[in-house]
Amino acid sequence: MACLHDHSCEDHDCSSDWSLYKHIDIPKVSALNEAVPGSVKSVFKAWEQRLSSLEGFLESNEGDPELIVFIPFTSDVKIKSISIVGGADGTSPIKMRAFINREGIDFSDAQSMQAVQEWDLAENLQGVLEYQTRYSRFQGVGNLTLHFPDNYGGDMSRIQYIGLKGEATQLKRDVVATIVYELMPNPSDHKTKSETGGGMSHVE
Repeated sequence: MACLHDHSCEDHDCSSDWSLYKHIDIPKVSALNEAVPGSVKSVFKAWEQRLSSLEGFLESNEGDPELIVFIPFTSDVKIKSISIVGGADGTSPIKMRAFINREGIDFSDAQSMQAVQEWDLAENLQGVLEYQTRYSRFQGVGNLTLHFPDNYGGDMSRIQYIGLKGEATQLKRDVVATIVYELMPNPSDHKTKSETGGGMSHVE
């Protein structure tokens, strides 16, 4: 399901409305079948830059419109909606499929696996459409994989912008790992009675 903005973005700061942009681990974002290696990183940007291609864009290899985009987050998130700005002349993706918390998905996996949700996409050249998620299914998302199986008839697929809205947890993933580590007892930090004059031996 897609929805239109119900306000003027000139009078409303869309970039700060539930945007997950700052919670995406951009250096670890990757794509399969991208024509230019690493170009997928350029499609994640602030809302107000969504129509700009100065930073680059994601294109599939010519003659093969299928794309997979892997998006890891710096903290677990809840995703409310997804926005996709595609290219002109039939290069916009026509369908999007989402998988959560599954790393290393390739095209064979994507075609055989059941997606968490699927959407039919419009040619959203102005970036005014948002696709709502089934919110209860998009909780505790550590990484998101988007599969774009086809486009509107172009020789390749082009994506200029991917925007995600939702909420992030307070703790980043590395902070959580540190807390868990600190909660585990370290034997060297705990003196036994034998070391302090008692009759018990050191605990290994």
